[in-house]
Amino acid sequence: MKLFRRMQLRIGVKQYLGLALLLACSVAFAAQRPALSTSFKSLASARPKSSSQTAPASSPEFIKAADEVLGQMSKILALPIKEPLKKTLRSKQEVRDYLVREDKEDKKDSERYADDKTLEAFGLIPKGFPLDSFMLDVLTDQVAGLYDPKAKEFYIANWIPVDEQRTVMSHELTHALEDQSFHIDSWIKAARPNDDAELARDAVSEGSAMAAMVDYEMLDQKVSVRDVPDVTLLIRASALSEMDKDPNLAKAPLYIRDELLFPYLAGTGFTQQFLKAHTGWQDLHLIFQNPPVSTQQIMHPDLYLHGVKPEVVTLPEWRALVPSDWKLLEENTMGEFGLGEILKQLLDENRAELLAPAWKGDRYAVFEDAKAKSTLLVFRLALDNLDDTAHFFGEYSEALEHKYKTRTELFRRPNFFQFQSESGGVFLRCVATQCITVEGASRETFDKFNHAIGWDPAPAAVRVPAVPPTITQKRAPVESSHVGAQ
Repeated sequence: MKLFRRMQLRIGVKQYLGLALLLACSVAFAAQRPALSTSFKSLASARPKSSSQTAPASSPEFIKAADEVLGQMSKILALPIKEPLKKTLRSKQEVRDYLVREDKEDKKDSERYADDKTLEAFGLIPKGFPLDSFMLDVLTDQVAGLYDPKAKEFYIANWIPVDEQRTVMSHELTHALEDQSFHIDSWIKAARPNDDAELARDAVSEGSAMAAMVDYEMLDQKVSVRDVPDVTLLIRASALSEMDKDPNLAKAPLYIRDELLFPYLAGTGFTQQFLKAHTGWQDLHLIFQNPPVSTQQIMHPDLYLHGVKPEVVTLPEWRALVPSDWKLLEENTMGEFGLGEILKQLLDENRAELLAPAWKGDRYAVFEDAKAKSTLLVFRLALDNLDDTAHFFGEYSEALEHKYKTRTELFRRPNFFQFQSESGGVFLRCVATQCITVEGASRETFDKFNHAIGWDPAPAAVRVPAVPPTITQKRAPVESSHVGAQ
């Protein structure tokens, strides 16, 4: 979905970054195979160093090593080297400058603003969170190498120790070889405007590079990812541990941490299962001919292998449904990964893992009042079956209560829930196997959306008229008329 994808697009993961923490965490898997190189270990603690401790900007040794690794990766992947590749070392400042430049070229200020407001509307980042500058700092420290498909150039951060550079090369040169055969940048962008599908293609790119890197490390043993158990289990645990050690990532919102890891970890698991279901890397071209269409297919490779695709969910034409002074900021698809992140944020990880796989399709839209800068969120979901829908209604009702701490005028009926918050009305309704939430709206606006999608009217909250208080007047005492009464 857009709100997750934009974090990666704005900082340049589409340039195929190799993250130091993930390269480092591969040692967790390597440790299970004693004959593997221990080169991942020092990456786990590697950080940018002073120039006196790093490699020169270029050297014959670096070029020779890169050419050797390129040849080895060509054989592993069964992909030809079709054209020369520029290879350079970059300083931390050069990496940062590159990220800033790519960010400016890729996004308009209005798009960045819409992304941030969408994240806030879903409750995934605090209001006013400096996402751009935060992610720039994170990735400046984390980028170990990258492949630029525009310049056809491969970079390695010059703070990576010389004897560790081949590991980074194996990852980034996989991107280069895939680009020469499949034109990766345009292939990923072809999924637009569906951001969930675009994130799925990103996961193929990063996941295949991670899996190829593991194969490179096991080259001498003549073992591949097809021959071993799920490589992501150990890598995930170590990645989370490494994140906790990073001063920026340790304080990052949960969604940022998960979004940063998703293409690498889920993508690696998807690639491994694809390779096991086929004859190996020589069948890699089949993914590019028939790409996954959702993060759900990445998270559950069997769905991809069996051709199970999401349901297409739409929202009605909005112009007659929202107040005239509101404008559309963003409309796109959340996906199973995105839904899981919302549930994890508002409920907890275990409940999210149980509920998110019921996702079958969705569409969301975020609107803004141009004057007040308040937002309206509309989110429509399709779920697998009636039981999943009932489960979702109960869980998401609770999630909304967690999201809005101040609530008044609560009204509950079977499959319908509404209340007033400081941001406006909040509504949740489920019919058959679909649910819709409208947040920050009036009941009139909700009713318009409800009618536009073809549903019968929702239960009306009955307002009981206030009863005037009964005032009991105290009567003055009456004197007795009997003579002699005292």
